[in-house]
Amino acid sequence: MTTHTVSSSAHTTRTSVQLVSGLFGAVFLLVGILGFVPGITQDLDTIMFAGHHSQAALLGIFQVSVLHNIVHLLFGIVGLLGLRSRGLAKTYLIVGGIVYAVLWIYGLVVPMESMGNFVPLNTADNWLHFVLAVAMVTTGIVFGWKTSAAAQK
Repeated sequence: MTTHTVSSSAHTTRTSVQLVSGLFGAVFLLVGILGFVPGITQDLDTIMFAGHHSQAALLGIFQVSVLHNIVHLLFGIVGLLGLRSRGLAKTYLIVGGIVYAVLWIYGLVVPMESMGNFVPLNTADNWLHFVLAVAMVTTGIVFGWKTSAAAQK
């Protein structure tokens, strides 16, 4: 008779940066799904693939389109993949935060009723993008640095 034992080394421990990446990923995935749910997204019957003519609003606040929801779904998937690798998690948070900073600036510069507002973005989206940019870059640097410093010991 053979006995199988599982050593503690068989269990992988996720770092803080991986857990934060997974948390952001789960939230983005949830938001992407909820962007297609009637009731949670108001005026869903007006949703367009892209462009400022979409009047669909997640929670009645954040203007969304099919493209906007797909971007959230993709950000969610990549964030969840960050659970598998410390390097991917750190990169996801920092680069993702930079992408949201660019979106924030883009939303401030491009007139909301112009053809350039293809995502679409409104004032609530713009300020949420600013908060996401700061939160993602900060957590990517802080938690990524801590795990890098610990790994060097």
